[in-house]
Amino acid sequence: MRKKSDILDGLLVIDFRNGNKKAMALLVKRWHSKFCRQAFWYTQNMDDAKDIVQDCWQLIFRKINQLDDPNAFKSWAMRIVVRKAIDWTRKQKRRPISISNFKQKEQEQIEEGGSREDLLRRLNEAIKNLPENQGAVLHLFYIQEYNLKEIAEILDISKGTVKSRLYYAREHLKQLLK
Repeated sequence: MRKKSDILDGLLVIDFRNGNKKAMALLVKRWHSKFCRQAFWYTQNMDDAKDIVQDCWQLIFRKINQLDDPNAFKSWAMRIVVRKAIDWTRKQKRRPISISNFKQKEQEQIEEGGSREDLLRRLNEAIKNLPENQGAVLHLFYIQEYNLKEIAEILDISKGTVKSRLYYAREHLKQLLK
């Protein structure tokens, strides 16, 4: 059974396809901040995340007629955001790291004090050191609070693969945090 929010999204998609531009504005209003949070998880920079999401909205506008099931808008659009953010991350890894950025991050780490902050910093660093596919599943499950089926749809993988990646991500985190 579909969630009410999925049905509402589906109706808005159909309405937009029928020429109502306000329907897309409502979709943007409903999903923009969630998409930005998802992209931010990959970029760790809100300006970059907003740029990625803006590109995603342009792609969504162009390809909305290719969406077979309007009720699946959420997972379809989130998949676009995740893929664009992953592409952005891969491009950034190819860029050389400037020494000033490295020194700034080092200074930020020195300034962070206290046990709770240190634990959160270590946890975030450990998550960033996970393989990309494990980190994405972990983020979608625990931070974005998607269920296994939704994660499978967003990442275009099977539910069993989601479970497996979650398991290995947890195990990997245990090792990294020891």
